Amino acid sequence: MNNKNIQTEVDASFLYQILADNEQNETIANVFRQMSAIEKSHAEAFAKKHQLTTLPNPSARAKTLHTIGKIFGYDYVLGVLMDTEKSISNAVISAKKQNDLPITGSETNHVKILQSLLEQQKNVTGSNLTKFESRHKSVGGNALRAAVLGGNDGLVSNFSLVMGIAGATEGQSGVLLAGLAGLLAGALSMALGEWISVKSSQELYENQMQLEMEELETNPEGEQKELALIYMAKGIPEDQAHQMAAEIMKDTTQAHAILVKEELGINPEELEGSAFEAAAYSFVLFAIGAIIPVFPFFFTIGTTAILLSVLASAIGLFIIGSAITLFTGKSIWYSGFRQVFFGLAAAAITFGIGRLIGVSVG
Repeated sequence: MNNKNIQTEVDASFLYQILADNEQNETIANVFRQMSAIEKSHAEAFAKKHQLTTLPNPSARAKTLHTIGKIFGYDYVLGVLMDTEKSISNAVISAKKQNDLPITGSETNHVKILQSLLEQQKNVTGSNLTKFESRHKSVGGNALRAAVLGGNDGLVSNFSLVMGIAGATEGQSGVLLAGLAGLLAGALSMALGEWISVKSSQELYENQMQLEMEELETNPEGEQKELALIYMAKGIPEDQAHQMAAEIMKDTTQAHAILVKEELGINPEELEGSAFEAAAYSFVLFAIGAIIPVFPFFFTIGTTAILLSVLASAIGLFIIGSAITLFTGKSIWYSGFRQVFFGLAAAAITFGIGRLIGVSVG
């Protein structure tokens, strides 16, 4: 375990404590506090093993995530922590396999530990468990990740298009028109795709939810047994599982909401979003990235515009690569320059093709 991994444990402890401090539900806050203590104990044990007298401070990445949580809500932070826990678990299992070491089961990620800690609380209820688990599901594809990837799609695709046209025309005025057309076409395509995706998902889920309500009304005993079995499958003792299921079934509306989440894996909160809002969001994210390589051509043409476009796009690619490290935990320099390399490579290929076509046509 090297210093980088110790830093990962320190950051996780710091972020879990931040989640605890900003969680209104005391049961869930207590889970986060215990997770923070576990991560800190890991860091201290590893530091002792490597003869380090003090633990490092939380990294700039962790502090940035804290700031993002203040602005956008701490579910974003929980989403990143879930990804981190899974990555650590997979890395440990992979290392053991490579060294022919036995897999004991202790390698499983801390998402399961979170659930176990919650189940051990004396005041745990079915609604508390469902609230906590729905939080897990809702942050898996958080909007922050979508923003980074949407901007990346717009930048890389339009940068390649602009360089292809620039190669064919030597950066003359036609590049601006092509770049704007690419921006609009790509953004509209992304928006339409997002609208169709959200709308079709909503319609499918609404149909499944209606069917679940009919089942609840016609066979409440069967649904109560199903819910108890779901909790038992999670490792909750049989008596407690039946008690939780019985408590939930006292309120038909609550029972339906929980069955929808537990049995169907649907988070009704996600269905409240507007398909048009999602489409507009996708349009804007793509357009922000796509305008970067086009911008210099508003003011100049030729080689100067091409060089400025490459420079602006390289900076944009580096920023996007750096932002990705919020989820991966990799080095900012490694991730940033990797993004620049692949983006410039794609643009160079299209520029070369455009140049060949331009010469041929000429």
